Amino acid sequence: MKKLVLQLMVICCICLQSKAQVKSKYEIQGDKYAFSYSFDKAIVAYNNAEELTSNGKRKLAMSLHKMAMDTQSETTYADLISTSSKVLPEDLFNYAMVLKMNGKYERSVIWMNKFAYANPSDLRAMDFMANQNEYAKWIIDKGSFKIQHLQVNTKAVDFGPAYYKDKIVFTSGRADGKMFPKDDNWHNQPYLDMYVADVYEGQLSAPKNFSKALNGDLNDGPASFNKDGTMIAFTRNNHKDKSKDRVVELQIFFSQFVNGKWSDPEAFVYNLPEYSVGHPSLSADGSTMYFASDMPGGFGHADIYRTTKVAGGSWSKPENMGNTINTESDELFPFFEENSGMLFFSSDGRYGLGGLDIFIAKIGFESIGKAFNAGAPLNTSFDDFSAIANDKMTKGYFASNRNMGNGSDDIFSFDIFKALNKKKIEGFTKQKNGLFISYTMVSLLDGSNKIIDSILSDMDGAFMFKVETDKNYTLRGRNSSYIDGTAFVTTLGIDTIIKADIILLKKPIADQIKEKAADLSKILELNEIYFDMNKSNIRGDAKLELDKIVAIMNEYPNMRVELKSYTDCRASMGYNQRLSNQRALSTAKYIKSRIKKPSRIFGKGYGETKLSTACPCEHNAVTNCTDMEYQAQRNTEFIIVK
Repeated sequence: MKKLVLQLMVICCICLQSKAQVKSKYEIQGDKYAFSYSFDKAIVAYNNAEELTSNGKRKLAMSLHKMAMDTQSETTYADLISTSSKVLPEDLFNYAMVLKMNGKYERSVIWMNKFAYANPSDLRAMDFMANQNEYAKWIIDKGSFKIQHLQVNTKAVDFGPAYYKDKIVFTSGRADGKMFPKDDNWHNQPYLDMYVADVYEGQLSAPKNFSKALNGDLNDGPASFNKDGTMIAFTRNNHKDKSKDRVVELQIFFSQFVNGKWSDPEAFVYNLPEYSVGHPSLSADGSTMYFASDMPGGFGHADIYRTTKVAGGSWSKPENMGNTINTESDELFPFFEENSGMLFFSSDGRYGLGGLDIFIAKIGFESIGKAFNAGAPLNTSFDDFSAIANDKMTKGYFASNRNMGNGSDDIFSFDIFKALNKKKIEGFTKQKNGLFISYTMVSLLDGSNKIIDSILSDMDGAFMFKVETDKNYTLRGRNSSYIDGTAFVTTLGIDTIIKADIILLKKPIADQIKEKAADLSKILELNEIYFDMNKSNIRGDAKLELDKIVAIMNEYPNMRVELKSYTDCRASMGYNQRLSNQRALSTAKYIKSRIKKPSRIFGKGYGETKLSTACPCEHNAVTNCTDMEYQAQRNTEFIIVK
């Protein structure tokens, strides 16, 4: 099974009359087969035609994709786009998708950019533009998951795992126990039934028919249960469908386990023959249900919806989960894990690694967090879908048609080793007046006040930590010129980025000058002491700053200061050393003449040993640094020695 869309099966087919463009009899025949989901027969018919219309090429490319013949699908889409005057934006999207599934990521990006340019307001285009640089992160296995292929799989489709008491119920096209199994049109495999398996030593074992009363003649499954296992919601074909389109849509049915048996299935009130509803996910108490549907009013194909039971036990009007989840393509297989508030679902519209990818979003009471790609190894260039996880978020199951399976959709288990819903704490170290404080040590403390991590804020005072969800943290900022500042942060809620600034109060000067090796220029917030190039005389702007040094040294008569002077790297190292010494002596002389006990300040030149910007100029190095950047290197420090 290449892709599990909502409209899985068709019983009958109708003839399509050729319109506008002239179609050959083979193309008309191919259209009939494609309409009835007999894609293998459609491919044969289309290939028999000497020439196809644009729409015929489009349907041939789609049919090849549905039959997992993506190399041929890529060729057909390329032919359609290069030869047709009626290329649709959707053709660009589909071409980009098969390129990605064929491992041609760079070419896929080119065509996704063209799709985004042609259709910039499309949710898929916007998601691509926002996340295209994340691909390199998603494709790397970060050790969050360990997956295992299960022995319960067959050559037929196996997918849709669901928790049922201490067992797993899944959906399969295996023909166990059927003497004369009926085949569907798409895959020429038996219709789907629900099976139940024991969980033993990491494997699913001893699978058997879940319920002969619930497994009917067409497709049944996937399913979902309440925590007690006394209520089931499951997907099945509408056996009584008599709609004009002759397509048998999917519907949701409910059954209760009463007196040792399952009751007669009861139809979901929002089942209608005009559209499909399926892939239910029940809450523990059975009062909330997530599901997928292509009902009118959505964003495109199948969307994720939510409904709850209201007074009298009826279901509320379905609520579309919005564009943070849904796109113009298919969003399918929702599963909501209540303890963590995490919604798992699959999408081929949100940007990912291949066809259907597994996504996760934090769902709050009144808000929905941004969906994120689960990444490798859960996701591949193939279809990855129908993921579920236990209430401790330590283990789960999903389905995939990747190469390491039995040849079709198979069920895999996965262990979760790292928190899936990592969040970020971002902020700035600031003064009370809002001015940023550069290069401040910020520590992250847990609920026991134990330091988890520390980082130095950057020149603009910015810092960031990656943290776990649903926890409380303390941020502590420490800078020699300031009193320690703290901020308390919680990662409860659905926001993935928590903003938290740390406010630090300026220490009194009397306290700051007691710090070992403190720099008076920083304590007094002096402007930089600059010199003109190749000169050591005190500039007028420098005198204003040096007078502040004079004042503080006269206020504290026992203070001793070492003056350090630096140059830029132009000229030779020997020349710069002599020049910095002259500048140090000149500066010290200015201060000595204005303070008591002049011996308390002494100066030394350090030449180009401390370059504050990367402006190399030795050994014929070429640099684009400006005069302002070079001037920033010609500065002076006033280090308190005593």
